[in-house]
Amino acid sequence: MTDALQQPGLNSLSKSFEPAALEAHWGPEWETRGYGVAGFRGTGAPDAAAAERSDNFCIQLPPPNVTGTLHMGHAFNQTIMDSLTRYHRMRGFNTAWIPGTDHAGIATQIVVERQLQAQGISRHDMGPTPAEARKNFVSKVWEWKEKSGNTITTQMRRMGDTVDWSREYFTMDPKLSKTVTETFVRLYEQGLIYRGKRLVNWDPVLMSAVSDLEVESAEEDGSLWHILYPFADGPQLVNGELAPGLVVATTRPETLLGDVAAMVHPEDERYAHLIGKHVTLPLSADTPAAWRSIPIIADDYVDKAFGTGVVKVTPAHDQNDYAVGQRHKLPMICVLTLDAKIDSNAPSLYVGLDRFEARKQIVKDLQALDLLVEIKKHKLMVPRCAR
Repeated sequence: MTDALQQPGLNSLSKSFEPAALEAHWGPEWETRGYGVAGFRGTGAPDAAAAERSDNFCIQLPPPNVTGTLHMGHAFNQTIMDSLTRYHRMRGFNTAWIPGTDHAGIATQIVVERQLQAQGISRHDMGPTPAEARKNFVSKVWEWKEKSGNTITTQMRRMGDTVDWSREYFTMDPKLSKTVTETFVRLYEQGLIYRGKRLVNWDPVLMSAVSDLEVESAEEDGSLWHILYPFADGPQLVNGELAPGLVVATTRPETLLGDVAAMVHPEDERYAHLIGKHVTLPLSADTPAAWRSIPIIADDYVDKAFGTGVVKVTPAHDQNDYAVGQRHKLPMICVLTLDAKIDSNAPSLYVGLDRFEARKQIVKDLQALDLLVEIKKHKLMVPRCAR
């Protein structure tokens, strides 16, 4: 090897191994000499001619989230990757271990928003206009990325990872972003992808969509309202007795304004003969004469033992109902605004009410019409935003 390396502390032997001093010397030494750079083949110096040969070994570091710091799992994974890289480099392969960090967009936004909240600032307050506020907030996010990303790369250097730092990347780098955009455009033009619609979690306080990972559900005491949906064609036989309608059990009576069907299990003998008939949706218009008629459908999703065995279907406001709506090609009627108030698709009496105020008013109106059969105590899982 050329230019032999000199190791500090060889004149004396410590009583115990002290890695900090050795790592502080060797890490920068390896990086300065370019031992991790592609083209170096364990010969003591870069070998451009050998680098053109076909004996190559390239591995990409799964980019850790820029929001955090490396943990033992990262260290274990990187030790394996480093061992493989060093092994192939010693065998004369042209090696490249490519480092990088991931933007972790949602997690990063949460971290920065919490920092702003500690200062009594909201991301919406960071500019005179929404556009300016967004621009300034994004700038703050990039500041945090630089700070947090440097922590991760420092840790990797301390561990002695022989990566090619000249190829370090960040998943939001302009070059990578351009590549992602070009790829999506190409896939779209080839008809391999399309932009569809799906139900998302929405936080009316943050005024933002929330990923499933940010939703935490906890069991709470609630109520199960049993509501009578009158048959559109008059009383029908249910369990051998003439009944004025179907009794539907729900934990959210305010969403009945967006119901598009009543649903039973296809093998439930109590209701099998009613499948295909219609019920009238209470309070769906300003006057009873104008109440909407909705079909009675059958689906395996229904739990025959839950409540009355009849559930309402509101595709615009429930993930499971959305899936049912897709299967049965049901319409979607959204009755909530982005700030969780009843919108103009509902009867005028409820428009503008907060969802919980609307719940109270609807329950009161159902009682007045003698359509609220009973209210039972019920434990339910309530999803809340983790932010």
